[in-house]
Amino acid sequence: MSGRIPKHFIDDLLARVDIVDLIDSHVPLKKTGANYVARCPFHTEKTPSFSVSRNKQFFHCFGCGASGNAIGFLMDFNHLDFVEAVEDLATFAGVEVPREAVDFNGTKPKQENTNDLYDLLEQVATYYERCLRTQETGKKAVNYLKSRGINDELAKAFMLGYAPDEWQALANRFDQKPLIQTGMLIDKEGRAYDRFRGRIMYPIRDKRGRVVGFGGRVLDDSLPKYLNSPETAIFHKGKEVHGLFELLRNNGKPKRILIVEGYMDVIALAGRGIHYAVATLGTATSQTHLDLLFRFSAELVFCFDGDNAGREAAWRAMEPAFSALKDGRQVRIMLLPQQHDPDSLVHEEGMDKFEERIRQSQPLSDYFFSALSSGLNLNEMEARSQLVNKATPYLEKLTQGVFRDMMFAKLNELTRSNRLDVSGKSTRLPQKPLTNRKQGNRTLPLPLPRRILALLIQHPELISKVEKNEIIWDGLEFPGIHLFKDILTGVLEKKPATTAILLEHYRNHPNEKIVKTLASLELFPQDQQVDARWLENEFSNGFDNLLVQARKEADFQKLLAKDKKQ
Repeated sequence: MSGRIPKHFIDDLLARVDIVDLIDSHVPLKKTGANYVARCPFHTEKTPSFSVSRNKQFFHCFGCGASGNAIGFLMDFNHLDFVEAVEDLATFAGVEVPREAVDFNGTKPKQENTNDLYDLLEQVATYYERCLRTQETGKKAVNYLKSRGINDELAKAFMLGYAPDEWQALANRFDQKPLIQTGMLIDKEGRAYDRFRGRIMYPIRDKRGRVVGFGGRVLDDSLPKYLNSPETAIFHKGKEVHGLFELLRNNGKPKRILIVEGYMDVIALAGRGIHYAVATLGTATSQTHLDLLFRFSAELVFCFDGDNAGREAAWRAMEPAFSALKDGRQVRIMLLPQQHDPDSLVHEEGMDKFEERIRQSQPLSDYFFSALSSGLNLNEMEARSQLVNKATPYLEKLTQGVFRDMMFAKLNELTRSNRLDVSGKSTRLPQKPLTNRKQGNRTLPLPLPRRILALLIQHPELISKVEKNEIIWDGLEFPGIHLFKDILTGVLEKKPATTAILLEHYRNHPNEKIVKTLASLELFPQDQQVDARWLENEFSNGFDNLLVQARKEADFQKLLAKDKKQ
């Protein structure tokens, strides 16, 4: 099992990488003053509002508000999770990511590296491909694929292969220990043999294109018909979907993603021109699957057979769907006609009509209330009570927002319970981000506490001017003092070398948003050269003035309180 990435490594990595070089390799930048600019890669715009600061090691878009350090950029730009972004950044820097694992017999960390396992599975996939195309025994597999409409180009796109019907085809060609670690060999009483034999092989690739496991299909009536790799250090079937890498290679931002039931459905639909289908790996769709797919598209469509098994599968998807839904996300349900799978229906109706079915599929809200109220006479109070009891546990999984409120309103409407209040907290609109205030065309000066914090966040080395003096917080008073103290104390403890490293320490912290906002503030005109000594004086004098004002404010508040008592 992969261990945690050491915190010190992440800090060192951010210090090693220049964010300008990183972003310029993805989005061409142009130098303007002290910063670099481009048109924002996260929203459509005609004039550049995306700014990258080499001094801060920080990017910010003044149009859409996107901001962060090098890790945050890779997460947003390539739709990666945190660990994947760190791994990509390490690759860019030319270093390997160390891992920490804990011994069950103690707490001594040990290093783990999974890169060799990825390389091995890539070699295995290549070997299976070669077997499909060159071995006599692979002809039966080729004939089956052709019968399903899979041509050579499509087989290459999905790296389809064939596992020879031999007990030790892999064991005799590769190192056995890592093969056992990746689940490709089964070790029984000291004798290892191939897990996959006589099967068409479907490599399972993560969204970065790395082979993490395999699915295999028999060519006769033996069971199991499909067999997947077991859980390993690099493969977790509850987190991966088949076809996502191929989908993103074709279109990085699809309008919608179609979730189908099997490997062949994904591949066959791609052969028909529908390149936005994925399939879960022999397991029910989980919230993790949905959160992964929602990174790339705001609309997911479940496609199930129209038989009883398909309807049951559709209902099983309700719980994770409700947990993953929030404002701006949409789930639809598409049940196919009886005796059809996606491939056969496209073959019969054509791609245009099939895609029309997708567009006209039922919204989750309609399907949910229709399925729950089926068989209930809502003219009867008892039936309406049943509907409330059935629906409420699902609706309570929704995150606070407009959609949640509307779903509860729909439940109240159906059950004629307008006075029923089970929706919890009402929706709150997000507060406006902290920014420089404006009056007409003139930008007003920042309040002193905010300016001091912004200077410190953008130039963390200034903390040396604070740590020499012991601050007595008792007896100080000014608006936002608790936030000011929290952030100042945080910088004192961590002493980050750059703004980028400081931001990383505040990832998922309650104050992350305000720290990012303060980091993005333009405190000086871009063409102004700021001398280091002048900056130190500006910060030190401002900080001293703040303490003086804060003590005067505290004394004034005491006098007011005393006056009220007397």
